[in-house]
Amino acid sequence: MDAPNQGLPGNMTDVPVDTPASGDGVGVLSEAETEELKSELTKVEDEIATLRQVLVAKERHASEIKRKLGLTPFNELKQNLSKSWQDVQASNAYKKTQATLSTAGSKTTNAISNVGSVLSRTLGEIKESPTFKSFEESVGNLKAKVIGNENNSKGGYHTPTASSPSAEEKLPQDNAPF
Repeated sequence: MDAPNQGLPGNMTDVPVDTPASGDGVGVLSEAETEELKSELTKVEDEIATLRQVLVAKERHASEIKRKLGLTPFNELKQNLSKSWQDVQASNAYKKTQATLSTAGSKTTNAISNVGSVLSRTLGEIKESPTFKSFEESVGNLKAKVIGNENNSKGGYHTPTASSPSAEEKLPQDNAPF
């Protein structure tokens, strides 16, 4: 049992499968083996061609069935997208992201609410401050002076109301709400 070729026909030699004996691998086979391999190759190629024809026929038949069922390529695409979206929504990554964004949204809402209440409180405090009261009083006095001058203008002063057109003289665009 020391001979590695034991059980092989006499014309076969111990040649590794990975490397052919000659550069192109043709010189190793006998003429009968070459013809047998060529015949087998032809049969395999014929089988491949037959399988391709069968596959085309099956695909045609499947498309006819889909057409009869009303399954158009657009409907199939919609179904595939819908299923893919459901798969995405069921994924752990989506659920974690959704939870994180929900938490961030509620925190942002709370922060904006807090900012609003702080601004409201601060503006209330400013309104009650002595500086603002003094400013408000000054503006009130200025307003009273302006209105008082308007009512007292008889000779040399022209006020906007004194020179404005009467209701009959107004153009239609002057009655626009803005």
